[in-house]
Amino acid sequence: MRLPSPRGPLGERVLTVLRGEVREVGDPGAAVIEVPDQRACDDDALTLWVLHELHYRGFEDVSEEWEWAPALMGVRWLLEHELEERLRVRYADARVPVADEVTRSLATLTATHEGPSLARHLQRNASREQALALLRQRSLYHLKEGDPTSWVIPRLTTRPKAALLEVQFDEYGDGDPARLHHEMFARGLETSGLCSAYGHYVDEALVPVLEQNNAVSMFGLHRRLRGAALGHLAAFESTSAVPSRQLAQGLTRLGFPPEMIAYYDEHVEADAVHEQVVVRDVCGALVQEEPGQHEEVVFGAWTCLDLEARTATAMLARWDAA
Repeated sequence: MRLPSPRGPLGERVLTVLRGEVREVGDPGAAVIEVPDQRACDDDALTLWVLHELHYRGFEDVSEEWEWAPALMGVRWLLEHELEERLRVRYADARVPVADEVTRSLATLTATHEGPSLARHLQRNASREQALALLRQRSLYHLKEGDPTSWVIPRLTTRPKAALLEVQFDEYGDGDPARLHHEMFARGLETSGLCSAYGHYVDEALVPVLEQNNAVSMFGLHRRLRGAALGHLAAFESTSAVPSRQLAQGLTRLGFPPEMIAYYDEHVEADAVHEQVVVRDVCGALVQEEPGQHEEVVFGAWTCLDLEARTATAMLARWDAA
């Protein structure tokens, strides 16, 4: 993957620096990135996505030495701080109820959260062009899928760690490279006539899609956000089985190849099992050992559902299908 096109002055400055040489701290030629006072949300979202991707597979036109370069840390910290603040303000405004037990909190949240459904639209009404557009947007996440959550593993104690590894082992195909979920999605893209290269469609990614990816990466990369990361995973797994069935039915209706449909069929069964493990054995065990993480888990779960709803709203508005 090569660097995407910037969406504003901040992105232009960061991408220009990334194409250059890494200099040591104190070197007169070391990069200094000035953050503009006025910035657009799409500029911020894409720039943070680029900075996070340095911790995943990187970019062909960027030196690997940039991953932890001090010149980037201040910019990343600022963008993450502002993103987290926006998410927490939305969460506070939503007045999400927190029950005595985290399992009940998550069950209530996932059962009552409302929002438009892209899966239902694809199942019943979407055109093939709309389905292809959705797959391109989804590719930013599904071509990494379990990777952001894997950052959390070393930050957990025995019980939640063991349970999370059970889920992640399944996400990574139970040791079979052909069964890795992101590899299955890549095959589905290829057989559907789309590009399966990692990050290929970032230039057309909507802001809510970029923020979805940025939030889950931010949660995984910060130890203090481990509860939010696991709550995010719990909400994702708890609300994935039914939409996956709807997506599989919609893709079948539109004549998509079996490889693409198989990806969603896999998640109908797998996520129904993962839901119980993540809610009870991962989040439940975490909060039992660290009661202060209860509301963080709920915050992460609500953020997952809220960003999904915002993505659906944006795409349906684009299609005038709300």
